[in-house]
Amino acid sequence: MHVLHFTAMASSSALLLPSGPSFVKKAWCNPRILSTERIPILCVHCSASVSGPKTLSKRIYDDFTLCGRRTAIGMVLVTSVFGLPIVGSHGAGLPPEEKPRLCNEECEKELENIPMVTTESGLQYKDIKIGEGPSPPIGFQVAANYVAMVPSGQIFDSSLEKGLPYIFRVGAGQVVKGLDEGILGMKVGGKRRLYIPGSLSFPKGLTSAPGRPRVAPNSPVIFDVSLEYVPGLDDE
Repeated sequence: MHVLHFTAMASSSALLLPSGPSFVKKAWCNPRILSTERIPILCVHCSASVSGPKTLSKRIYDDFTLCGRRTAIGMVLVTSVFGLPIVGSHGAGLPPEEKPRLCNEECEKELENIPMVTTESGLQYKDIKIGEGPSPPIGFQVAANYVAMVPSGQIFDSSLEKGLPYIFRVGAGQVVKGLDEGILGMKVGGKRRLYIPGSLSFPKGLTSAPGRPRVAPNSPVIFDVSLEYVPGLDDE
């Protein structure tokens, strides 16, 4: 935490150095760093006098001035010059977090050679892997992992990040229509990419969140889905 103290001799405002006919054209400031055991404090003492020190300490900054209405910008510069961290700067420049996916780079290359299937509703899909277990009848619960993306490939939802498969009842309207339809023909152990058109997607869309893109209403989305098991059928 850094505390900024200002003493403006020509103004009652502690935030901006005023400008106008009643004040001189140039103000000079003498920034000093007062160190304590825990909190470094930057003190800037300003004067509206024309005369002032021509140079500041070589260790701090040479010929630094804060002028008129640009004081706010100048203080940001002072903070960066003195090496004081700015609030909210932590984590800047870090590489984007790599999110887990059901289809890696090798899988993406293989998808190019897999034929596309188009249904009467307009849903399209490619089978990444054909399962060997049972297919879920309408009304049965299924446990599936999924990674939901916008067409650019940005992930907006994923069961992999939550660490548990998503359980829902097929054909009951508990998920978007494209996912409901797309998982019906799958077999347990299978993996499929669904290209869901806007008419089978999110009617109201989804708002954006940190690190997650916005989904516009009735816009196409992509789901990678793996059918993990069907309770009641796998147990037989």
